[in-house]
Amino acid sequence: MTAENKPPVVSRREWLASIDTLRAREKAHTREGDAIAAARRRLPMTEVDPSTPLVGGNGAVPLIDIFEGRIQLFVSYHMWHDGHTAADQCEGCTFFTGQVRELSYLHQRDVTFAVLCQGPFEESDHYRRFMGWDMPWYSVPAESHERLLAGRHFGMKACYLRDGDRVYETYWTTGRGVEPMAPSYGILDMTVYGRQETWEDSPSGWPQPYKTDGQQFRKDGRPTAQWAQITAGHNDDLHSGQHSTVAGGSGCCS
Repeated sequence: MTAENKPPVVSRREWLASIDTLRAREKAHTREGDAIAAARRRLPMTEVDPSTPLVGGNGAVPLIDIFEGRIQLFVSYHMWHDGHTAADQCEGCTFFTGQVRELSYLHQRDVTFAVLCQGPFEESDHYRRFMGWDMPWYSVPAESHERLLAGRHFGMKACYLRDGDRVYETYWTTGRGVEPMAPSYGILDMTVYGRQETWEDSPSGWPQPYKTDGQQFRKDGRPTAQWAQITAGHNDDLHSGQHSTVAGGSGCCS
């Protein structure tokens, strides 16, 4: 590291003054976020077939049942590459879905979190177990895709409301709209070098080794989070049950 890729050093008084200036912008940003959330709560909603079939650990299950008795549902629509190795699975969905681990605060507010995966249940659930995830996980059979996606694609996130035996979609987003699922990004944004991605507006000389083509979620040929599971000896073979270490990559929802 050289002097060119470090912030300038100033007195604590100057440093605090600079932060105070930025803080005013941060507070305005927070207030605008609050206003957007207020507008989101005032959106209309559209009805969804509550009997739309899904597949879970106990077989076929209708959409309404995955609310688990709660009135709200947040769904992460997880992309899948049929027949591919674990290393070739969606690095973006792995990044975002895998960071939602503590669900009790959602449950306290009557919200169920669930993953609806594009892939077949047995294969994709093996992926869930390999990754060490314990959130509710379901497969979306082909006949249910259009009922739920309505021309959109896996990788999106959607919110639903249950009113008795009827189900409504209240909100959906994709792309950078899903970033609240990833606290890693929020933490990185507070650090001096940020996300270290090529699109960021950073001073000259700041490290930016990551492109936004999926590379930012991968390390040595597989989604970054998989390496801890491999090191711990977890089986990543999704098909025959044999241990696989095949590496590779295929871009998806990044």
